[in-house]
Amino acid sequence: MDKKRYEKPQDKKYVLLRIMKYMFRHWQLLLLALALAVGSNLLSLTGPRLSGKAVDLIEAGKGSVDIEGVLGYAALMLALYAVSSVFSYLLAVVMISVSRRVTHSMRKDIFDKITELPVSYFDTRQVGDILSRVSYDTNTINASLSHDLVQILASMITIAGSLVMMLTIAPLLVLVFAVTVPLSIFCTYRITRVTQPMFRRRSAKLGEFNGFVEEIISGQKTLKVYCQEENTVKKHDAKNKETVDAYYEAEYHSSKVGPTVNFINNLSFSLIAVFGALLYMAPGSALTVGDISSFVLYSRKFSGPINEIANIYGELQSALSAAERVFRLLDEFSEAADKKGAKSLDFVRGDVEFSRVSFGYTKERTILKDLSLKADPGSLIAVVGPTGAGKTTLINLLMRFYDADSGDITLDGTSIYDIKREDLRLAYAMVLQDTWLFYGTVAENIGYGREGATREEIESAGKAAGIDSLIRKLPGGYDAMINDDATNISKGQKQLITIARAMLADAKMLILDEATSNVDTSTEIKIQDAMRKLMTGKTCFIVAHRLSTVRHADRILVMRDGNVVESGTHDELMRQNGFYSELFRAQFE
Repeated sequence: MDKKRYEKPQDKKYVLLRIMKYMFRHWQLLLLALALAVGSNLLSLTGPRLSGKAVDLIEAGKGSVDIEGVLGYAALMLALYAVSSVFSYLLAVVMISVSRRVTHSMRKDIFDKITELPVSYFDTRQVGDILSRVSYDTNTINASLSHDLVQILASMITIAGSLVMMLTIAPLLVLVFAVTVPLSIFCTYRITRVTQPMFRRRSAKLGEFNGFVEEIISGQKTLKVYCQEENTVKKHDAKNKETVDAYYEAEYHSSKVGPTVNFINNLSFSLIAVFGALLYMAPGSALTVGDISSFVLYSRKFSGPINEIANIYGELQSALSAAERVFRLLDEFSEAADKKGAKSLDFVRGDVEFSRVSFGYTKERTILKDLSLKADPGSLIAVVGPTGAGKTTLINLLMRFYDADSGDITLDGTSIYDIKREDLRLAYAMVLQDTWLFYGTVAENIGYGREGATREEIESAGKAAGIDSLIRKLPGGYDAMINDDATNISKGQKQLITIARAMLADAKMLILDEATSNVDTSTEIKIQDAMRKLMTGKTCFIVAHRLSTVRHADRILVMRDGNVVESGTHDELMRQNGFYSELFRAQFE
């Protein structure tokens, strides 16, 4: 995988175009929004012209002012501004609807993508950073779509309309903006070139901070056991300061845009006032006081939106940085597709064989080296060895969470790379050391192992796992609710529930990766006996550190430095007096 592809910042135009693609899915609403924006701003733009005509009536009337005419212009202005406000409100409602739908679509795409990503992606990323992209970054985009883009659209229409009106009143005065507008654009461009990387860094730092907080919250018990509160607070303060500093740096420098553009706009007003007065007093001038008044109002309408766009540009940059992080996740490589013509598994015997398999998570370090082993159908295979020997890596390859660098793995004589990945994984039931239960009843969590399982089947799985009596002691029994992080039941109970879930699954093979590490020895023996009966005629892989759990295995594979160094039953390996016997004596003698 070419990681540089994702580390390189994406082009702003590219990111904006991708956001627009989401918006164009709702083109009918966008057309309505455009019509409302044009209508609202055009109605609003007639106000200064009417105001100028009212001023001319007063100027022409001298001592005898046409009150009815002035009031008529005032009433018409009031009506137009009222309708303009209604259109503006409807525009905001429409854009909120668009942004809501875009955010919904984007979150759906993100979640769909997360389900397609390989396990390696999650092994190398913090959970908090991924959550930040799903929640904070999409919320930032939503806020920008519902407010900033509306503001920019309205401002551009106002700028264009005001320019046209000023050209019809005094074309020479418009030349003032030929100097001030390019100056505003230049200053804005220079500042935003500096601030764009700062907003990108701000989003990244927030993701890192969320990852740190999620990690600390999930590890509270460990933190307290080792009395690391003070040390953790210091780390938090450092991370918090980095995040706040990144926010401050981005906001501080982007805040220069507004005052700078505002100063240039005020400069343009001063120039308009001076040159407008000179043109009015010039011999033969057709300009009236009302024209000058209207021009000044239009110049404010022309310059004001430029200032507003400059002020919200920082927020827009923040949204673009957030969108960049979201699109970077969406652009990650999905799990490799099945080979063309990959086979389905109609029947599984459970004959698994590794043939000279080598694998490393990185190119620099090989975990498994030229590994060969065979598991006969219906056998109970135990994989033991010291930490880092490659036991869990072997399971990762069996399930195709990762693909081997070289060699082949076969199931019933067929390479697993020629089998549909879904069929391969459904052929196994798997219980991990790290248990995962969701918010719901105990029965629902066990039933997760097989869709459509009956209550009787769920309870039978509970009995087979040796947890039925424990479940019935819970308030509500099988209907007892498990909270979000499953803290209302013990670790042993959690592990037993996941084992019951695996037993319920209609799988031909079973993988237990340190699955009994959280239960006591007597319960462990019951589980092993129950599973032996349940897995009769099926292939079972057990990864274990506690050698007491594997004494009755049909075959024990002893791994060391990525190789199977010994193989046999418990008694055979003890008689060999090799590495396995050393491990066994270290644990029990």
